[in-house]
Amino acid sequence: MRRFLSACLIAAALVGGSAMLTGCVVVAPRPAHVWVPGYWAPGHVWVEGRWRYR
Repeated sequence: MRRFLSACLIAAALVGGSAMLTGCVVVAPRPAHVWVPGYWAPGHVWVEGRWRYR
């Protein structure tokens, strides 16, 4: 029984250590909002700035 418990503890420590080293991500990162500044298009037309997802 004692050998079984020590084997379970070692296995749990190995699984926990490997999970910490992998840096597993549970939730996908949210898309970031990026500001696109305004600019002059050909023909002297001003294109306004806007927010877009990156």
